[in-house]
Amino acid sequence: MTSAHGIQKGAASLLMTTLMMLATAISSRAQFATLVSFTGTNGAGPFQENLVQGKDGNLYGTTTYGGTHSDGIIFKMTTGGTLSTIYNFANTPDGANPYAGLVLATDGNFYGTTAAGGASGFGTVFKVTPTGTLTILHSFSGSDGEIPYGPLVQGTDGNLYGTTEAGGTFSDGTVFKITRTGTLTTLHNFENSVDGYDPYGGLVQGSDGDFFGTTTGGPGADFGTVFKITSTGTFTPLYSFTTTADGWEPEGALIQATDGIFYGTTVRGGASALGEVFTITATGTFNLLHSFTSVSDGYEPTAGLVQASDGNFYGTSSFGGTDGEGNVFEITSLGVVTQLHSFSGADGGPDGDDPYGGLVQHTSGVLYGTTGGVGSGGEGTVFSLNQGLKAFVKTVPTSGKVGSPVTILGTNIGSATKVMFGTKSAVITKNTSTYITTKVPSGATTGTVTVTSPGCTCSTLVKFVVP
Repeated sequence: MTSAHGIQKGAASLLMTTLMMLATAISSRAQFATLVSFTGTNGAGPFQENLVQGKDGNLYGTTTYGGTHSDGIIFKMTTGGTLSTIYNFANTPDGANPYAGLVLATDGNFYGTTAAGGASGFGTVFKVTPTGTLTILHSFSGSDGEIPYGPLVQGTDGNLYGTTEAGGTFSDGTVFKITRTGTLTTLHNFENSVDGYDPYGGLVQGSDGDFFGTTTGGPGADFGTVFKITSTGTFTPLYSFTTTADGWEPEGALIQATDGIFYGTTVRGGASALGEVFTITATGTFNLLHSFTSVSDGYEPTAGLVQASDGNFYGTSSFGGTDGEGNVFEITSLGVVTQLHSFSGADGGPDGDDPYGGLVQHTSGVLYGTTGGVGSGGEGTVFSLNQGLKAFVKTVPTSGKVGSPVTILGTNIGSATKVMFGTKSAVITKNTSTYITTKVPSGATTGTVTVTSPGCTCSTLVKFVVP
C-alpha cells in the first residue's frame, strides 16, 4: 500500500518538476523579429545600448563603433525597422564610442555620453536634437572623471546625473551632475577600499528623490556594491556583495519597481556563479531573487531589467540559452523565470548574439532591444519582441508641481478627449498621435495619469509625483 507520505512526496515532486518546466520553457506568446542588422557603415556594436522612445514615436540609440569615422553613431529607427543615421562621431572634439544610449529630457532633446574622445580623450557629455544637431556639453579631463560607460538620467531638478567608470581623485570613478547647458559638478569620488570602484552602470532616481547605483568592484571582498547619493553629494553605501553566493559584479543600472523596491542584476555569482537577479530596498535590505543555474538557463546578465505593463520584469542574458549565445527572459516579482527567445546569430541565424544591452518597452506595448554581435550584417542587430502586452502612456518628466509643463508619450493618442491627473482634468495644449503637451492641473496629487482618445485609453505605469 502506498503511504500518504509517499503520495504527498510524489505530488510535491511532480509539482516542482512542472514549475521548473514552466519556468524554463520558451514562451509561445513571444513574437520575435529582427528589425535592423548593422553592417559597419550604418553602425556597429550597440553594446550596452538601451533604446529610448522619442516624442515622434520613433526609437533612438547609439552604436559604439561604425559609421563614417568608425567612432560610433546616433541613429533613429521606426518601430517597423527603418533606420536613419542622424550623427557620426569623429573622436575629436565630439567624442567616440558611445556605449550607453540616450535619455530623452524635458526639452525634447536627447542627452548622452561617449566613453572616449573629446578634448582630452577621456569621453564627453553631449546633447543632440531629434534631427541630429549635436552640442558638446563637457569633455572629461581625468581629474573630473573618465570613461562614462553608463547612461544619464534626468533628475526632478532638471539636471542630468551620471557616473564615470574611472578617473576622479582616486582614479576609481565618480558620480557627477551636469546642467543642460554644460556646468558639471563632481558629487562623489570613489575610493576602492572605502566605497567601491568602477561604477559601470548609470543611476536611477528613487521616489524619495535620491539616486541609486552600483559599483562593479570593492570594497572588502571586491565583488561590488549598491549605494545611494543625494543631488548634493551625500553618499551612503547600502550593500556590499561579500561572497560569490550573493552576487558579483553588478554592471547594469537598477530600476525602482511599482512596489518601491529596486531590482538589479549581477554578471557573476549566485548559486551557480552564472549571475543573478536581486532586489534591494532603499534602506539596503537585500534579497537574491533568482540565480541563473545552467547554460540553457542563460548566464551573465550585463544589463538591468525593465518592468513592463503586465507588472513583470524583462531582461537579457549575454550568453547561454538554447544555442549558448544569449537570451531574453521574463521574471516575476516572485522569481519565476520564463525564457522568451534564444539567440543563434553565431550559428548562422539572422537574430544576432550577445545581447549585452537591456530592453525598452515602447508605449505600444512591444519590447525592443539590441545584440552586440553577428546578425546578417555581422555587426549587431535591433530586434522586437511582441508579448501582446497592453499599451500605456509615459510622462516626461515623471514628477512636477501644479502648473509645470508635462509631455505625455503614447501610441495612437491623437484626437484625445481627456487627460486626467488622478481625478483632476488637465488642459491639452498640443496633441499628436505620439505625444500630448499639458500642465499639471490645479488640485492634482500624486497618482496615475490617464489619456482618453479614440485609439487608446491608456494610463501611466508609474504614478506621477506631485510634490
